[in-house]
Amino acid sequence: MLYRDTGRKLVLALKHGDRQEIARPAGLWLATAVKDLVTANTLIAPVPLHWQRMIKRRYNQSALLAKVLAARVDRPMCPDLLQRYRRTRSLDGLGREDRVQAVKNAIRVHPRRRHRLIGRPVLLVDDVMTSGATLAACTRACLEAGSGPICVVTLARVAKDA
Repeated sequence: MLYRDTGRKLVLALKHGDRQEIARPAGLWLATAVKDLVTANTLIAPVPLHWQRMIKRRYNQSALLAKVLAARVDRPMCPDLLQRYRRTRSLDGLGREDRVQAVKNAIRVHPRRRHRLIGRPVLLVDDVMTSGATLAACTRACLEAGSGPICVVTLARVAKDA
């Protein structure tokens, strides 16, 4: 969905409003959207939060979505495949280049999980895509660690005004 109006309200309620129950229907919807992308050996992974943000928020909304999606498509999920090991500032209000710089070298594959992705397709799950900078950083980390092809799915995306 587009990240505006009701779509924006849903994402913000899940992300900041502690409305975790939104993850179930949203994750089922994502599973329907990716059914033709998922192969027998696809590994599903959420976009990570930095541990300090995780403590503040208490949950990773992308991991909630990924868990429901993985159960629906009957594929494994690795909730900590990726680590955001460098704390980044909030990306709200930043342009594309500033977002790219903010997440540069901030995400890596968990060293104890690398064996799980070698040669395998990975499906990255996130709540919203604004510029694609975070998903690109996650993709880069997976590919550098030896993954197979990467696909991404998000609950919402920001659309530029025409």
